[in-house]
Amino acid sequence: MKIVVDFDLCESNAICMQIAPDIFEVRDDDFLYVLDEEPGEEDRARVDECVQRCPKQAISVQG
Repeated sequence: MKIVVDFDLCESNAICMQIAPDIFEVRDDDFLYVLDEEPGEEDRARVDECVQRCPKQAISVQG
């Protein structure tokens, strides 16, 4: 699976970071960083939750 973020939509709300801090990080510059663009299948449930809970629907998954 590959995480795709539409940074034009992303508001760096950090909801994804609360769910999966090892995959997403909002830094002091208020920008979202994807720490692991291709996490393993063991992380799919958390990544899917990030996709569903993103208020701007800026996160998607390929594969």
